[in-house]
Amino acid sequence: MAEELKIEQKFIDEAKMLCRGAEILPDGFMGLAYKLQKAHNENRPLRVKLGLDPTRPDLHLGHSVVMRKLKQFQDLGHQVVLIVGGATAMVGDPSGKSETRPALSKEQVEENAKSYFEQMSNVVDIKRAEVTNNADWLHSMSFVEMLKLATSTTVAKMLTRDDFAKRYEEGRPISVVEFFYPLMQAYDSVAVKADIELGGTDQRFNLLMGRDVQAHYGFEDFQLAMLLPLIEGTDGQVKMSKTYPEHCISFTDSPKDMYGKLMSIPDELMPKYYLLLTDLDFNKDNNPRDEKMRLAYEIVRMYKGEDDAKTAQNDFVNVVQKKCIPEDIEEIKLDEPQNILDLLLKLGFVQSKGEARRLIAGGGVKFEGEKVASTDFLIDKSGVLQGGKRKYAKIIF
Repeated sequence: MAEELKIEQKFIDEAKMLCRGAEILPDGFMGLAYKLQKAHNENRPLRVKLGLDPTRPDLHLGHSVVMRKLKQFQDLGHQVVLIVGGATAMVGDPSGKSETRPALSKEQVEENAKSYFEQMSNVVDIKRAEVTNNADWLHSMSFVEMLKLATSTTVAKMLTRDDFAKRYEEGRPISVVEFFYPLMQAYDSVAVKADIELGGTDQRFNLLMGRDVQAHYGFEDFQLAMLLPLIEGTDGQVKMSKTYPEHCISFTDSPKDMYGKLMSIPDELMPKYYLLLTDLDFNKDNNPRDEKMRLAYEIVRMYKGEDDAKTAQNDFVNVVQKKCIPEDIEEIKLDEPQNILDLLLKLGFVQSKGEARRLIAGGGVKFEGEKVASTDFLIDKSGVLQGGKRKYAKIIF
């Protein structure tokens, strides 16, 4: 740490709370305690930065990990700074990608950002946050200023990034523009005078680059990097992403779907979900089913409310555990036979025919209680169609 500073127990305790589930670089939780004490001595809030490159309009529980941390900083009186990547999203973050990512248009960024903030307000007090767009400073930089930014690092250092190193070794193309992404994100930390930057563990290189670039521009006290784990989707294998909608738990999911998806996660994921998505502690001595129901109830309650959580839990018990068909299922009138793939998509049971095929292959589609085994199956008579464990429709001809 830059200077000796007597740190009060209060700020040590706050740092330990804020570090739940997180990694702090470079000095661990004592580095954060130092920042908290120093800000207190200077009678100012810490400036806590999160950059948002809204590549998709919908948020999911994976996003809530960092959002919950922002709320904790807000509750302690610190200033959250949300940076919409109006400039960086037009480059495309290459983190963890095996190929160049497509850039977004200005209109896509603005539309997705609007949706982001509407959904973020479930967790973060957007009215108290400082919201800005890095296009405001990055788009106005001259070529000479951009060259000055580029001198803050080297090609050799850029190639220490895992994704760049792998692509270089395999002979895959790396655009020079992609080298500017971490530099642009790092310059944001200069522009907003960030004390702390939050991001997923896949952002390690970018967040630490922020410290280097702050030093390059004459900062004496550099930002800390707070890295938060990425959570797996309901399959327990792949990072939660809208790319895999059947394994993704979105804020826009209905309470019943959110509850049901949470009940489908592998038991070994529960400790991680408890740690990163709630303030509750996982009890390994409890019955796994009961502990999973407690987890599902808590998360649905947090985002949908107590009444919806109770209804979702009751519905799950009746439909999944007691094998009852819901009484209030939607009635769908058909005039002609329908292919099962088309009907599942039309009903909103799936988001793509690929997902429908996977659901059928896994035995998750039933008509009148019998499993549908073929993607060529035709619905040509009245009956109850089930897609997955929780979705039903009464077909009427």
